[in-house]
Formats: sequence, C-alpha cells, structure tokens
Amino acid sequence: MKVQGDWIDRPGTQALFAALKAGGHTALFVGGCVRNALMGAAITDIDIATDALPEMVSNIAENAGFRTIPTGIAHGTVTVLARGVSHEVTTFRRDVKTDGRRAVVAFSQDVREDAARRDFTMNALYARADGTILDPLGGLPDLLARHVRFVGEAEARIREDYLRILRFFRFYAVYGNADDGIDADGLAACAANADGIDGLSRERIGAEMRKLLAAPDPAPAVSAMEQSGILARILPGSDAKALSVLVHLEDRLTPRWQRRLAVLGGVDPSDALRLSRSETVSNNAVRDAIGSSLAPAALGWKVGQVDATDVVLCRAALLGSDLPQNWQAEIARGVASEIPVTASDLMPALHGPALGKKLHEIEARWLASDLHLHKSDLLA
Repeated sequence: MKVQGDWIDRPGTQALFAALKAGGHTALFVGGCVRNALMGAAITDIDIATDALPEMVSNIAENAGFRTIPTGIAHGTVTVLARGVSHEVTTFRRDVKTDGRRAVVAFSQDVREDAARRDFTMNALYARADGTILDPLGGLPDLLARHVRFVGEAEARIREDYLRILRFFRFYAVYGNADDGIDADGLAACAANADGIDGLSRERIGAEMRKLLAAPDPAPAVSAMEQSGILARILPGSDAKALSVLVHLEDRLTPRWQRRLAVLGGVDPSDALRLSRSETVSNNAVRDAIGSSLAPAALGWKVGQVDATDVVLCRAALLGSDLPQNWQAEIARGVASEIPVTASDLMPALHGPALGKKLHEIEARWLASDLHLHKSDLLA
C-alpha cells in the first residue's frame, strides 16, 4: 500500500529525503501525514523520522542548502525548511524515563522502538519517500477500521503522559468510528488513571479540549468522558446530554468549540481550561444569556452576532425545543439596530447615577419589546 498526494511530491520534501539517503541514513514519513493521507483528510504538518542524530540532520540539511531550526534538539527534533516547506525531522527514540508529563529519551536506530513509544496504533505508521507504507506494529487494520487503540498496554502508554487520556477521546471524536463505539480497554485504562490529570497543566488540558470540541461531532466522545468520570474531573458540574442535540441543530453552521463548551454548563471553565480574557468574557455572556428571556433580535444587539447565535442554539438544545422562526435574520436585525434613546435625550433633567439608572431602565424596556418601542414610547 502507498500514500500519494502533492504533499509527498514537493521538490523540497523529496530533496530532503534524497539528502538524508545520500548521507547513509533512513528517512520515513510518520504520524499525522501518513494517517491523514490514508484517511483522505487534510495534511497540515510533515513529520519525518530518521536514524540520523539531530546534529547530523542539521549538517546534512544545511549542506543541501536548507535552513534548520533546533526546535527540540534534546528530544531529537530539528525543523528543516526545504524550498518553502517546513518539516519536523526527529531521530528514532525510545523512552528511558517518564513522569506522566515529560519523558527522558534515548536515540535509537530501530524504527520498531520508535513506533513502540507512540500513543495510538494509527499514529505508528510510516512511509518511505515513494509513499510505501511501513507498519511495524500492525496498526494499519486499526486505521482502516477507524479504531483508536493505544499502542501496547493502554495503562503503560497513559502513565508515560497523562495527557494521552484526553488525546484518546479527541482522536475518537476526530478519527474514530462512532458506530463501533470507543475502545473498551482504552476507556477502562483512562478511567483507572484519571488521577493523573491533576498533574497536567491547565494550558495542555485547554488545548486538547479546544481540539476535541471542534471535531465535527464530539458528542459520543464527550459522553464517554462523562461516563468514565473524566469530564467531571475537568469541568465539574458539566452535563453532556444536550451536546448531541446541539450538534444536530448546528446543521451546516461552522462548528465552534466555544458554543459546545457553553452548552456543557458546570463551573466557570476559564481557569480549568486557561481561557483567554476574550474567551472568558464571551463564555460568560453566552452562559448568562441562555437563561434570559431575550429574543434573538435583542440578543443580537446585546451580545453580537456570534454570541447571539451560540445562545439561540444552546438554549434550544438545553430546552429540547425548535429553533425560533427566522432566528438568524432576527439576530441580524438586532445587530444592525441602534437604541433610539441616548443620554443627551435625558439631560440636563437627569445626570449622574439617576441618568445611568434611567438609561438602564430604558434599555431593559427596549430589549423586552424585541427592539420595537420607538423613542417617544421609551421617553413617555
């Protein structure tokens, strides 16, 4: 079996492979580019595994006229920019010691050792420069079946890096076959090692959750997280039951992880997932507005088109109701509207706190009217 595509035939990529081969070294495509090519998915990164040590990779690449960046020399990775294309070139490795967050590695000359330290069997696939597949661990059947399975013993892989618990659910959401269900051994291992999540940084957890919730349909994976107790550990008080309804209601709309996060509810996720200031403001606005009685137009004026869209969808998902008629057009009407009364209309009769109180009252009445009250009505 071979992988094919423009990404593999790029002159810079083939020139880099040729340079490593001329230096007496093995070079193989590995990981995401091989996996995605076999699945027909987009390829964004090109990773290369080699038996050449990092210093040798740098020397060979620079002698070939390419630029190198010592991205992670200690872990064997050199970024090579070859004719406008970036390649992450990493020496074959094996783990010497791990603490659940980071690993001490030793370089290897054996591709099987390199494959054995990877997380999932579908990520332990390699390809030669011509696209011919190498499958050291027999992961190809898993990939073709879209079965996300840990390499070797699931608990051992998880204890090497507890972030793999979240990666397991994320990969199931993105690449797994929901009809066949999640891998039972992997799920049991995740549940048994859930305490390890507490040692992970919030930034790493947040990055994984963003990717998981951005999947086309994360509902089966999040449901499995809930059943295994992982979701409650990350987002206490959250509830996954409305997520599948939300995904259905989104229809052709672009998926937004922020929207999916809001419908889960629970405690404020800003610290747990290290949300940015703007993400926190948006999340709080959506969560607060879900429980309000504001109609779509009023929401459009109050929180803007993006957040108003999320509110309407989340509200319908949580209530199990239909979407309001013409809700998108109504949101647009609200976004384009301007409140007909301003502070100057109330001055100088009112000023200071009294002015602010009156403006707040007028705004509430205008919003409650679905933006239909005119200036004369609001000033009466």
